Amino acid sequence: IKGHPLAEQLRVITAEKIVEKKKIKEEEEKVPEALKAEEKLKSYWFIMQPDGKMMPVEEFDFSNHPVLEKFAKYEIAKVRAVQQIPPHVKLMKKLEIADYEPGSDPGNMRWYPKGRLIKALLEQYVTEKTIAYGAMEVETPVMYDFNHPSLARYLNRFPARQYVLKSEDKELFLRFSACFGQFLMVHDAQISYRHLPLRVYELTRYSFRREKSGELVGLRRLRAFTMPDCHAFCSDLKQAKEEMLKRFKLCMEILEEGLGLSKEDYELAIRFTRDFYKEHSDFVVSLVKMLGKPALIEMWDERFFYFILKWEFNFVDNMNKASALSTDQIDVENAERYGITYVDEKGEKRYPLILHCSPSGAIERCVYAMLEKAYREQKRGKPPTLPLWLMPTQVRIIPMTEKFLQEAEKVAKKLERNHIRVDIDDRQLTLQKRIREAETEWIHYIVVIGQKEVESGILAVRDRINRKIRKMKINELIEEVREKIKDKPFAELSLPKYLSQRAQFYG
Repeated sequence: IKGHPLAEQLRVITAEKIVEKKKIKEEEEKVPEALKAEEKLKSYWFIMQPDGKMMPVEEFDFSNHPVLEKFAKYEIAKVRAVQQIPPHVKLMKKLEIADYEPGSDPGNMRWYPKGRLIKALLEQYVTEKTIAYGAMEVETPVMYDFNHPSLARYLNRFPARQYVLKSEDKELFLRFSACFGQFLMVHDAQISYRHLPLRVYELTRYSFRREKSGELVGLRRLRAFTMPDCHAFCSDLKQAKEEMLKRFKLCMEILEEGLGLSKEDYELAIRFTRDFYKEHSDFVVSLVKMLGKPALIEMWDERFFYFILKWEFNFVDNMNKASALSTDQIDVENAERYGITYVDEKGEKRYPLILHCSPSGAIERCVYAMLEKAYREQKRGKPPTLPLWLMPTQVRIIPMTEKFLQEAEKVAKKLERNHIRVDIDDRQLTLQKRIREAETEWIHYIVVIGQKEVESGILAVRDRINRKIRKMKINELIEEVREKIKDKPFAELSLPKYLSQRAQFYG
């Protein structure tokens, strides 16, 4: 391909290089058997309603469930490649949340200060909720030995491609979940039936999967991602099902209370074998009933993976692509594979069942879902937004002139003392331009301070969500913001308070 010697497009390709590259790729990629099996897998698709009625997808009336129809079509087609850039990509850049990192492998992102704050708050929130549920937080290595007998067998049972690296005489892979470290840790523990269900949790920063390059886009599908990963070790299937119902409810709370995603924003998929359904159909129905709306069912004639049942909450974006958020699985293989045992009431060693749950899905994908929802709301004529507790700036103060800067600082300090993130737009721009820019940053509350506000002690607050200018005392504003944030985590924004002192990361 001819071109300027320094142009990005310049490539020198020979037949020898093509053959050599193909050989290296085949040697290094190590495609797991589970991925090969997934490509050949014969699936039967149904829709189950909350009353337990199940029918083939083609017979279901989707007229009242258009998003479920899009989700079903996407899953059945199994086409993951992206042809268009989804709206959240433009938004993540415009709002200075995240961007592609050209100096890294594709699917590895850079996070700007505002994005790092959002991501950190989500990480803290999911961790706090999972610990409150009863999980013990641990930390495990990011890389593992390819030739470890337990790990090698598990790799072939999980449908994901790995990053491979070498260190001295070892061939290592970067983890794609916290399973490896947690399983090796629990293998070494002394466990009684009294300890079960034993719940272990880690927030992996990062997990790695070598997704196909054509599937990588924005925050939706990445090669390096932050995954909250919670395992529960259960004595038997009865206990596992009881535990899964608790976790199902936990996941709903995280999506709805934390991310602001209602039940209309995500769809449920449940996957299992035909034999499992024959014996445990009542349990499958209980999951659908708990959600309260129809769900997509994928059924197999035989088990290809290590789990006998898996469910996911899936977000369908503006390009009609679906992405799994929360998920849980009932694993019947890995306790034996890793030699994980507990002592039962009779003093005998037994293998537990293992539940694999990500309470929110990848943190990056949570941000993707919120941005895609915001774009959808904007198309419907509503102001796009993020939940108030995640907004980098919750209140912006705009002094009309430099004369009112001292008063703006006094108001800001009162807000800060109440754990409210506030900044001051002190730039030498017109008042209207500063208000417009605050609107485009999706800031919920914009407080303009002039002579009238100084004399009366009453603030003129622009409520962006309700599209009103409201007269409020400072204590009323504090009370309203705190009520909306409630018990969510708080962190300071690591940017200068004054906008005149901020660098611009994008645009």
